Amino acid sequence: MDYKTKSFNSDGVIIAYTDHGNGDPILLLHGFASNFVVNWIETKWISYLLGENRRVIAIDHRGHGCSQKLYDPDSYGAIVMAQDACRLLDHLQIDYADVMGYSMGARIAAFLTLANPTRIRSVIFGGLGYNMIRGMAGTSLIAQALETRSIDEVKDSTARTFRTFAEHTGSDLYALAACIRSSRDPVSRDDISRISCPVLVAVGTDDTVSGSASGLASLIPNAQSLEIRGRDHMKAVGDHLYKKGVSDFLAKRA
Repeated sequence: MDYKTKSFNSDGVIIAYTDHGNGDPILLLHGFASNFVVNWIETKWISYLLGENRRVIAIDHRGHGCSQKLYDPDSYGAIVMAQDACRLLDHLQIDYADVMGYSMGARIAAFLTLANPTRIRSVIFGGLGYNMIRGMAGTSLIAQALETRSIDEVKDSTARTFRTFAEHTGSDLYALAACIRSSRDPVSRDDISRISCPVLVAVGTDDTVSGSASGLASLIPNAQSLEIRGRDHMKAVGDHLYKKGVSDFLAKRA
């Protein structure tokens, strides 16, 4: 299937997206240094959800994929990117949608849900558990690794992993560095507890990045957790147990 890339103007920033299918809409928000092709097409997520008779919309966050590249950290942050996602729903005249975010996309999904509680039918936090409320450490090392002339100069193992992935996805390294230097404020315990729609938190059991799925779910009134057995942060995203868990969750949510 040809997943055609479209675009729209989000308050002066050109944002790329793809939109296919009919039925209940679900908006997909990818992780840092990824894009909708890598996060959702190559992992077969979009074809899977289309097979569930859903309308599937996936965005390229600003600075990522085919969206406009910006080099000022003030142009990024989860709250700003959540506004892009909401404007995409407005652009497509979608009043009410399910949302699934992975890793950074899960943090964006949280801010989107908190700001627009009447528009989010349910939310799936993939690849981000309890660390959603702890914030992210080591971002300056990652930014430096992205800005370094050669990956051979990157010594920190975590930063090197991010640089390797960014090169794999063909990303603009300087735009990503600006993105990760932006505000990385965690979602507070009080805020996360205000999410009242059905929530699924899905994290790999070998994921050392995300924190506990059950730990985050315990803070949200109408949440459940899913452990993706034997998967780390990178491999969990395309796992069939993750897909089956999301399918069951969407079928049973109110």
